[in-house]
Amino acid sequence: MAKRWGSGQQNDESSMGRARLFAVGANGKLPVSGAVRNTKLAALPVAFAGRQAAGVGKRVLGRSAAEVNREIQLRTAQHIFEVLGELKGCAAKLGQLLAIYELALPPDIAEPYKIALSQLQDSAPAMLPRTVHAAMAASMGDNWRWHFREFDDRRAAAASIGQVHRAIWRDGTPVAVKVMYPGSRQSVAADLEQLRRISMLATVFLPGADVKAVTEEICRCVEAELDYAAEAEYQRAFAAAYADDPDFYVPRVIDQRGDVLITEWLDGTPVPRVVAAGARAERDRVGMLMLRFVLSGWADHGLLYSDPHPGNFRILPDGRLGVVDFGACCAWPPDGFTELAVDYCNAMFNGGPLDLAAATRRHGFVSAGRAFDTEELFASVIPCTEPFRFDTFRLTMRWLRKQVLRTTNPRLSNVTRQLTMPSYFTPFARSCLTLIGTMCQLETEGAFRSEILHWLPMLDEVAQDADMPVDLAAVRQRRAGARRPDISGVG
Repeated sequence: MAKRWGSGQQNDESSMGRARLFAVGANGKLPVSGAVRNTKLAALPVAFAGRQAAGVGKRVLGRSAAEVNREIQLRTAQHIFEVLGELKGCAAKLGQLLAIYELALPPDIAEPYKIALSQLQDSAPAMLPRTVHAAMAASMGDNWRWHFREFDDRRAAAASIGQVHRAIWRDGTPVAVKVMYPGSRQSVAADLEQLRRISMLATVFLPGADVKAVTEEICRCVEAELDYAAEAEYQRAFAAAYADDPDFYVPRVIDQRGDVLITEWLDGTPVPRVVAAGARAERDRVGMLMLRFVLSGWADHGLLYSDPHPGNFRILPDGRLGVVDFGACCAWPPDGFTELAVDYCNAMFNGGPLDLAAATRRHGFVSAGRAFDTEELFASVIPCTEPFRFDTFRLTMRWLRKQVLRTTNPRLSNVTRQLTMPSYFTPFARSCLTLIGTMCQLETEGAFRSEILHWLPMLDEVAQDADMPVDLAAVRQRRAGARRPDISGVG
C-alpha cells in the first residue's frame, strides 16, 4: 500500500522498535504460556513469606517495626514490578492500572519503576502481516478483503490486547481496524489466574482491605475488555449520546465481527503530544474537557468511561475532543451512589472526623468491627479536597505525589491500611484515579468546583452550606438544560 497516510491516530514505529527487545514467536503471535514466567510468579508469595520471617529476626535485633515494615514493602513492590514485566497477556492493562502506584514510591527509587512501567506498557509485539491476515479471516471470513478498498498491513497503533490498522472501508470511509492478538484470551486467563494467587501480597499494604473481592472485580474488568462485541455496543451508546455534541466526538462503529472491531478513523493531535509539548492554555482546556467527558457520561447518560488515559483522546481539527477505546465501560451510577456522594461531601466540607467515620462505615469502606483512627482519616482526606475549595486550582504531579505518599505511607498506624473498598466501586475508582493522574500530567488549571456542580446539582446544597460561592442562576439554567460553563479562558 502506498505511504500516503498522514499523522492521525498515534504512529507506532518507536514502540515497534522497543517491541523487538521482547521474545515473540516466529508467527508473530502473543506468547500464551511459559514455565519461567510461572515460576517467577509462584516465587512471589514464597519470597514475601521469607521477607516477613527475616523481618521478625531484624526486630529481635533492635530495628523498629516501622523501619522493618517499610523495607518489606519496598522490596515486595520491587519484586512485584519485576515479575509483572513477565505478564505479556495483560502487560499494557496492568501498566495503566499500576502507573498510579509509581507515584507512591519514595522519589529516590521511583525512577527505575517509571522506566519499568513505560516498558511494560509499550512492550506489545507487532503481529506479522500473515498473522494479521489470518486473524482477519478467522473473524470476517476468507473474503475479508472484499469489505475494504484498501488495508494497510503496517500497525498504526498498539492496543492493549491487539493492534490497530488503518484502512478504507468499501464505501470510502477511512476506518480504524482493531485486531486482537491471537491467543490473547488464553494468555490473559493464565495471567489473571496467577494474579489471583499473588493477590494476598496486597495485605502487606492494606491489611484491612477485602483484597479477594477487589482482585476479582479487577479481573472481571480486564476479562470484559476481551469482548469486542460488548465494546462495540458501548461505543454505539456513547456515539449516540454525544451525537452533535459541541465538545466531544465519538467515532461510529462501522462493523464488529469476532475479534475485529472497525470504527471511523480519527485524525487529530494525540493528547500524549499535548502532555509533552502543549501550550499552557491548550493543556488546561484538554484537561477540563476530559473531566467534562467523564462527568457528563455518567451524570447525563448513565455511562461510565473507566479508561481516561491520554492515549485514548485526540484533539480534532475543529477543536473537539475525540475519544476512542470503549472496552472499559459500564452502566453507572448504581443504586445508592447519590447518597454516598452527598454523605461524603457533607462530611468533608461541612462536618468533622466523626461524620466522615460514620459515612465510611455506612457505605462499606471499612470492614464491620474494624477499628481505625477517625481523626487521622479526616486529616488525610481533607488535603485531597483542595481543588474544590478554590475558584480555580492547578493540578500538578507534585500535588498528586503528596496525596499518594500521604495515603500510602508505610507507617503501621497509617489509617488507610485499615480501609477497604466495595468491589462494585472498582470501575469508578479506576476512572477517577486515571483521570486525576492524566490531569496532573497536563498540569490542568480550571474551575473544578464549578464544573462538578454543573453536572452534579445534587451537591449544590453541600456547597452552599460550606459557604462556597454557588451561582444559583447558573444552577437553575443547568436544570433547564442550559449551555455548559466556558472552559476556554483559564490559563
